[in-house]
Amino acid sequence: MPDPTVPPTPPVPLDALLARADLGLRRIAGPADPAAVVHWAHTSEMADPYPYLLGGELLLSAGVHIPDGAGAGYFDAYVSRIVAAGGVALGFGVAPVHDTVPGALVEACEMHGLPLLEVPPRTTFSAVARALWQLMAQARTAELRRVTEAQQSLATAAARPNPVPSVLQQLARRLGGRAVLYGPEGTRIAAAGPDPGEAVRTALAKLAEVVRPSGEEPSPSSASDTVAGLRLVAHALGNGEGFVLGTAAPQRDAGDHTIASVAAVLLSLLTGERHSGSGAGRSSALVRLLLGAAPAEVAPLLGEDRWRVVHGRPDGRVAPDPVAASALGAALGSALVDVTGGVVRVLVPGGRTVDRVPGWTLGVSAAAAPPDWPAADTQAARALARARATRTPVLRHGDRPALADLVPPHDADAHARALLAPVERSPALVDTLRTWLSLHGSWDRTAVALDVHRNTVRQRIARCGALLEADLDDPDVRMELWFALRRT
Repeated sequence: MPDPTVPPTPPVPLDALLARADLGLRRIAGPADPAAVVHWAHTSEMADPYPYLLGGELLLSAGVHIPDGAGAGYFDAYVSRIVAAGGVALGFGVAPVHDTVPGALVEACEMHGLPLLEVPPRTTFSAVARALWQLMAQARTAELRRVTEAQQSLATAAARPNPVPSVLQQLARRLGGRAVLYGPEGTRIAAAGPDPGEAVRTALAKLAEVVRPSGEEPSPSSASDTVAGLRLVAHALGNGEGFVLGTAAPQRDAGDHTIASVAAVLLSLLTGERHSGSGAGRSSALVRLLLGAAPAEVAPLLGEDRWRVVHGRPDGRVAPDPVAASALGAALGSALVDVTGGVVRVLVPGGRTVDRVPGWTLGVSAAAAPPDWPAADTQAARALARARATRTPVLRHGDRPALADLVPPHDADAHARALLAPVERSPALVDTLRTWLSLHGSWDRTAVALDVHRNTVRQRIARCGALLEADLDDPDVRMELWFALRRT
């Protein structure tokens, strides 16, 4: 599936292809429309190419399908089917089959409004397709650069003293239009960009009501309309508070959608903090921690007694950036987010259910009081490792009483230290042994969880067995080692 945070490859203007001097293409029929764009090139010698076209193609043909003595009726039917399939233009290759473009084909293209390009003998269809892909790659690079610059400017705006107006100003400038933030009651809180007029203002406000949660039935996350030549879009912000972002711009392409989505995520975090008043409490908690206060003392400022630690990694091998981390925090309903070593850590209220987030693998700790947060962080890390190894979207640490609870903690800790003493100086061996045991001795899944080769896992486990002087194939030994590892 395509990544929704990356704009797709934009189409190429037909005029840009005609401007390539190395191709020598020449328009000989049809309108000279600057807005005509090509999504891909397709070569076909079928008399009826309709079933094989998706729309948006430059169809290339050398006229092999044209029967001897074909008249105007044949070409009229051929061109009408290309137009019906959504073809953008027809490229006709001169030689080796036809010395010139048939006059009846020129007339048919002129009549149906289909641009007809003459492809000279020196230009192969492969060269035309390659030139198109090169132009598309250049357009995609430019679009990605535009989106990346917009993301950076929006993130910078969100860090300014007055972040909401700053984000709206950047969004309006990047879209070349109007950006408006509506409050839960439908009032306009802030706006940026040129005033589009009364009709557009009214239409955008009504569109915002469509996506605002009503509590009676589910509302769409976004809605769009076109008024007075402007593309109107309303985004329901993800904080569930009823805030809506509205935009009005002359055009709306994939890059603009990505830019607006980033702005919506940032505004979700900003409005959630501002509306709930929890931002000041969290800032106060951070200041007190930096000044030496104990976690248990500042925890009440966060508004909850018990919290869960969630570790998340995006699917695939893409490292999470701050924007992606903020998006995960917004999806989990928390602004307490940290990115460390390719893992996003989120602190979530203990009473909140952590559900699956598309595109992420999550490990969730048990609900813990402030003194136990470091242990909860370890629980979440282990749960994430198991989730990745078993390809489970969400894995939760079990918090029910276990057999280990029957052993006095002091005695259990002493036994664990003594048992694991031979390997305790090698964190790699301890982590490998813990992961291997948690995955029931699976070499492959352990290798995946630790991001190492399976032979490395075998060598480390063999080393553990030698240092511990234990038979790791014995289930009793495994059980005792697992008990000890749970205490470390």
